[in-house]
Amino acid sequence: MSTTLFINARLIDPEAGSDTLGWLLVRAGSIVGTGSATPAPAADEIVDCNGKCLAPGIIDIGVKVCEPGERHKESYKSAGHAAAAGGVTTMITRPDTTPTIDTPETLEFVNRRAQADTPVNVLAMAALTKGREGREMTEIGFLMDAGAVAFSDCDHVVANTKVFSRALTYARSLGALVIAHPQEPELSKGAAATSGKFASLRGLPAVSPMAERMGLDRDIALLEMTGARYHADQITTARALPALERAKNNGLDITAGTSIHHLTLNELDVADYRTFFKVKPPLRSEDDRLAVVEAVRTGLIDTISSMHTPQDEESKRLPFEEAAAGAVAMETLLPAALRLYHSGHLDLPTLFRAMSLNPANRLGLAGGRLAAEAPADLVLFDPDTPFVMDRFKLRSKSQNTPFDGQRMQGRVLATYVAGTPVYRR
Repeated sequence: MSTTLFINARLIDPEAGSDTLGWLLVRAGSIVGTGSATPAPAADEIVDCNGKCLAPGIIDIGVKVCEPGERHKESYKSAGHAAAAGGVTTMITRPDTTPTIDTPETLEFVNRRAQADTPVNVLAMAALTKGREGREMTEIGFLMDAGAVAFSDCDHVVANTKVFSRALTYARSLGALVIAHPQEPELSKGAAATSGKFASLRGLPAVSPMAERMGLDRDIALLEMTGARYHADQITTARALPALERAKNNGLDITAGTSIHHLTLNELDVADYRTFFKVKPPLRSEDDRLAVVEAVRTGLIDTISSMHTPQDEESKRLPFEEAAAGAVAMETLLPAALRLYHSGHLDLPTLFRAMSLNPANRLGLAGGRLAAEAPADLVLFDPDTPFVMDRFKLRSKSQNTPFDGQRMQGRVLATYVAGTPVYRR
């Protein structure tokens, strides 16, 4: 079996919480070991990292690939190349497609497309209720047999508490993970901004941050009742954090994530109705942003994801209230996250704990770490290279990024899946 040795690497190990210079040895698609002693072991191929960072590949929970139904926005082929260029080695895809991924047949179709067209790992979520309509739960057991790793209605909150409680109970009996969008649906309906002075001055329909707290409180109560495995896809406000902390302290099986946009942007970035900054939930205040960054640092919020949501030009070139929500983010996830490193808010092991290790742990995957026998899914990157983001150079079919024209710092140099290079700059 051929071996590959990465030398002169700045090893970012989120499991050990370390950032050290050393080597990493790969054999047959798996990590054999790491070390800092010299001389390093012999190998068939040597990759000199020249002091750049080598970290576990990013595991991105909540990627939207628009197959079936909207391939003009994003296909598995374009998403896979975007992921590789962004250092994402595993995409966890969402079921909010057209039609919804709510049957084993649809799930098997997208799995075949993913295997045929993407150079990275792809694992799919399935819908929790049929058509994401919140009325009748899907065949969770059959979908798990077909490969579903989690169940979610995405931003369609299951408003009927009885239906949601039954789905959680059934998921609990099968050990299935439910990923929910904690928002009070009636308060959130039609909102394009977070309530406050900025939204009032711009005349935008807004939602209070309390809608997130209310949605999370309801879900936590149902978790106490059902004992289900639960992950909140995006916690974006300071007011939701105490409830999350209490739920964890009470021993509930709950984890939470947030998006890179809510960690690095705030409501003022909308400026003069710039629709590339319209996301769901809407961008929050600077105080909320800093509170969520601190929650990632302490581990209260477990994961960071791109919430990659491609939208075509026609759906974004509209008045702000009417424009579609969402932004592409797989290629910008790492350089945007490095803003938090360069600002001193988070160190690199903490970032990769949230982007790689914790997502792997929550989904029961072997990756996300630099340990022996873990898959050699790796990203080599330079955290310091400056550049100006040009959305027209993105590999996604849709190029609706809020970072267009912004100065960023940090470039992916190479991405490896099972030790095989799938991207080189």
